[in-house]
Amino acid sequence: MYGVQSTTALRRNLGAGRLKERVGGTVLLLGACSLLTDISSEMVSAILPLYLVHTLGFSPLQYGIVDGLYQGASAIVRLASGFLGDRLGKHKVIATFGYGLSALCKLALALVGSALGALSAIILLDRTGKGIRTAPRDAMISLTAPERDMGLAFGVHRAMDTAGAMIGPILAFALLAAAPDAFSSLFMVSFFIALLGFFVIALLVREPRRARPVEEVEKVDLKAAFALLNGKPFRALVIAAGALGLATASDGFIYLTLREQVDFSNAVFPLLATGTALLFMTLAAPLGRIADRWGRGRMLITGYVALLAVYCILMLPAVGWPSLVAVLALLGTYYAATDGVLMAMGSRYVPEELRGSGLALLGTATSIARLLASVLFGVLWTWLGVEAALALFAAGLVLAMSLAVRGLRVAHA
Repeated sequence: MYGVQSTTALRRNLGAGRLKERVGGTVLLLGACSLLTDISSEMVSAILPLYLVHTLGFSPLQYGIVDGLYQGASAIVRLASGFLGDRLGKHKVIATFGYGLSALCKLALALVGSALGALSAIILLDRTGKGIRTAPRDAMISLTAPERDMGLAFGVHRAMDTAGAMIGPILAFALLAAAPDAFSSLFMVSFFIALLGFFVIALLVREPRRARPVEEVEKVDLKAAFALLNGKPFRALVIAAGALGLATASDGFIYLTLREQVDFSNAVFPLLATGTALLFMTLAAPLGRIADRWGRGRMLITGYVALLAVYCILMLPAVGWPSLVAVLALLGTYYAATDGVLMAMGSRYVPEELRGSGLALLGTATSIARLLASVLFGVLWTWLGVEAALALFAAGLVLAMSLAVRGLRVAHA
């Protein structure tokens, strides 16, 4: 996670044994890389919803389209990078390229100025970098962590990753508070932090060893990758994840709803992401460990129950500061109970030589579903109002959870 305090907290949560002994050094190094990269990314993205809607005057529908592209831009390249990592047996090389591309995009933001078209292109390219690195990185985690602690390993990584998501908005807030219009300086700071993350994976992380050398494994092709969906358990998990994603409103919409209902200054807006990330960071490793013992499917559904509670709170007639705190806490709990846990579930049903492709298929299904969900939420908010949009998404989530429960039973049958 970040600093001495967070590492100490993780060790306290684990109880016996040290982190490195349980999940391996590769997981911790990848977590450090993700921590630095997320500090860099969240410095930029934390203010994006407020900037587009309240400064540039975007409608909720326009923001939904942009947010959908932001959510889904990495979906296809994630699948391609996962497949390429499997075929070449070079997950580290592919992931390193993705981290490097995202770092360069931060430098480009500092140089391009305020042209909307150029900014949009750079943001999409940055998300492409994220898509390139995600599947190979998750494959590296699953290939180095023991099966019995897979949920814990992904939880530790997500906790460290989310520590960066927590620090980034705070750093952006501090920089803009000191110099309100110094966006170029903020982008340069973001670039240098991303560069540090790139050096961590490029110089310190080793390519995971396979049980059999790449030369002894039949070359992976796209047909074999998509054939994973012929497996009943994995197909059921992908369908369940996609259904849940279709009923998931993005953080940006949730924060914008809070901004509509609670009286706080624009300067506070970036800190909403920090509140969510704080709970995510704190709970990701413990909930991952609990999921390993209690059942990962149960933990996944529990996370979406927390998201349903978020919708219900936002539909209350009077939403004040206590409700705001509850929403952020529940949103962080939802992420901690679902993000790494889903990848740990997918790892169970995918052979080693197709690990990157399989996890990419699972992540792509979720990303595309959330892209559609963002556009749909924007349409509903624009045409019917935010209350109706929340009510319809809450009903959809209840239906999706019932379908997911049946699908997960099939996966474990």
